[in-house]
Amino acid sequence: MVDSMDAIIEANKRQTPPARPGPMEFGVMSVSDVTKDPVSGYVPSEAERLQATMKQALTAEQAGFDVFAIGEHHNPPFWSSSPTTFLAAVAAQTKRITLSTSTSLITTNDPVNLAEQYAVLQHVAGGRVDLMLGRGNTAPVYPWFGKDIRQGLPLALENYNLLHRLWHEDVVDWSGKFRTALQGFTSIPRPLDDVPPFVWHGSIRTPEIAEQAAYYGNGFFANGIFWPVDHFRRLVALYRNRFVHWGHGSEQQAVVGLGAQVFISKHSQDALDGFRPYFDFSPVYRGGPSLETMVEQTPLMVGSPQQVIDRVLEQREVYGDYARQMFLVDHGGLPADMVERQLDLLGEYVLPVLRRELSEIRDPKAVATPSHQDMVKARYGDQEVRQPKPNENRGDNVTGTSPYTDSNPEQRVELPKVY
Repeated sequence: MVDSMDAIIEANKRQTPPARPGPMEFGVMSVSDVTKDPVSGYVPSEAERLQATMKQALTAEQAGFDVFAIGEHHNPPFWSSSPTTFLAAVAAQTKRITLSTSTSLITTNDPVNLAEQYAVLQHVAGGRVDLMLGRGNTAPVYPWFGKDIRQGLPLALENYNLLHRLWHEDVVDWSGKFRTALQGFTSIPRPLDDVPPFVWHGSIRTPEIAEQAAYYGNGFFANGIFWPVDHFRRLVALYRNRFVHWGHGSEQQAVVGLGAQVFISKHSQDALDGFRPYFDFSPVYRGGPSLETMVEQTPLMVGSPQQVIDRVLEQREVYGDYARQMFLVDHGGLPADMVERQLDLLGEYVLPVLRRELSEIRDPKAVATPSHQDMVKARYGDQEVRQPKPNENRGDNVTGTSPYTDSNPEQRVELPKVY
């Protein structure tokens, strides 16, 4: 059992880096907002928006994207309060695409619940799952779940420390500041093949989150929507530097992801004209700099296929080779048919060109996002893969020893006393 940060550091240094050299992934993400179309004036119902997002996920696979991600929200005007439920439904209707989040709330979700929910999803999806953890940007969600927003950053750090242990240890004894202690606790089911999903730590502004991602050798996702490029350059550089510091490998082995909102048309002026009413109406953009200024200074990509291609290649020049590019295509009231058209255009005119051009210029040592198979290989090599099997039911299921048949029979599990 890992019982100190020093032990975690040493264990991390001994791990084989799961990331392998490979191509960049391209994905689609949604934040699930239910917003009036400012052009038609139509407001979709939650049911319409949910079903449209489901279709969007299926279209993303058909269009050749590698990843689909959904956010987590607990307030109107959003619908995605249960990402695992939605992603399980997507998993049942897809074969290839990786399913992820954008983001899962590490602050207001209990780490035990996260460990169990995403392990079940991982099994359901046959390993096609990773998740991005973040704090979110909705202040009232904290008291709704009994948390104090003033403790948001310490909550995020402590909760992931616990989640990491729950996924890497069969039996956990733990105490912290923000939840009741655990004694002799086993998170069930164990992750698929006893290998947890790959974890991204998403951040817009917080260097401590970049540090935590580097500390564990996880991925860092610079959710670059709405903020200047130079801000994220510094965060990514910090993450890469600290990834090396904590002994996980070179800066090229650090797993970096980026996000950008995209609106595409065959002709650049049509793209600007088509997106402008959605930009002007957006609660995120309105009242701020102009559309042209945001396109110039932030990762917002509005233009022709070639302009979007050029912008992605420019990001490589800013951040170096990175592992995952996510596109937000449905935010701000865009109607479902327009979103579907965006996916088709990106899949037909942008992704093939980017993959071809990147294959010629990408550093051969630049890493891909680790798949489940990559992480299984990194852990086991050619050895047999562990398949946890519980000991027989003893009535209360938690008495005495470690609960799995392949555990050390001498290991005792000290359970809390009930008075």
